[in-house]
Amino acid sequence: MTRIDELLAAGVTTSFEFFPPKTDAGDARLREALKELEPLEPSYVSVTYGAGGGTRERTHRLVVDILRETSMTPMAHLTAVSHTRDELAGLLARYRDAGVENILALRGDPPQADEGEGFWELPLAIELVELAKDVGGEQFSVGVAAHPEGHPLAESLADDRRNLAAKLEVADFAVTQFFFQAEDYLAMMEDLDRLGCTKPVVAGVMPVTNVRQIQRFAELSGAAFPRWLSDRLLEVEDDPEEVRRIGVDVATRMCQQLLEAGAPGLHFYTLNRSTATREIHANLDLPAPAATE
Repeated sequence: MTRIDELLAAGVTTSFEFFPPKTDAGDARLREALKELEPLEPSYVSVTYGAGGGTRERTHRLVVDILRETSMTPMAHLTAVSHTRDELAGLLARYRDAGVENILALRGDPPQADEGEGFWELPLAIELVELAKDVGGEQFSVGVAAHPEGHPLAESLADDRRNLAAKLEVADFAVTQFFFQAEDYLAMMEDLDRLGCTKPVVAGVMPVTNVRQIQRFAELSGAAFPRWLSDRLLEVEDDPEEVRRIGVDVATRMCQQLLEAGAPGLHFYTLNRSTATREIHANLDLPAPAATE
């Protein structure tokens, strides 16, 4: 196992994100994607956590399976919404005791109407970071989320940047929500630099393989789906192969821009599939991750 802050200090990272499947068919698809992506030697992989802890046990089981059954380094997502401090401490202790070293600490979004009202005993992500540090000590490397275009609930972009800089005073690194234009990431990094923040921020990339699905994700996350990209994709919406080809090409060029500008890592949102991610990885001719002590 390796801490992600150590990996970032050693060189540029590549990483993949997965979500816990709800069905046997989904589980089989995910296991196949894991087998196909493992030979690419990602620096680490992450596993998401459902709203209000809806995937608590599935997330934990998948993280531990990746740790014990593959050569890949897992990062467990954990959200504070609808959890007491004691519940969160218990979950962190389970990860610590299982040998997991990497946590992504998230405040979490309010649950949907049919999922209950939700509550936050730890209302700020920074408080979950501090709890993870208390529970895991030097074992845990703790990351937080960043939103290049600003969190949709933030009062202003400037306020969101200040909050992110404050989180990164305590956390070890950040991973961004997906975005579609390198300029948005670079503008965020300039803002953080002006605030004196020097912690690494990994760029999140989601290649477009389904136009309507990505538009829906973008609306939920607050990411702007550029008109130039939307128009280009909608012209070929009835041709899934052409949609994927364009999505891979656009994502590849954005990744190249990010790497040339000094992004410390690329984090691919795979949606539990491997094809587009493998194609982008091949286009970029990414090196194997640097070894750490």
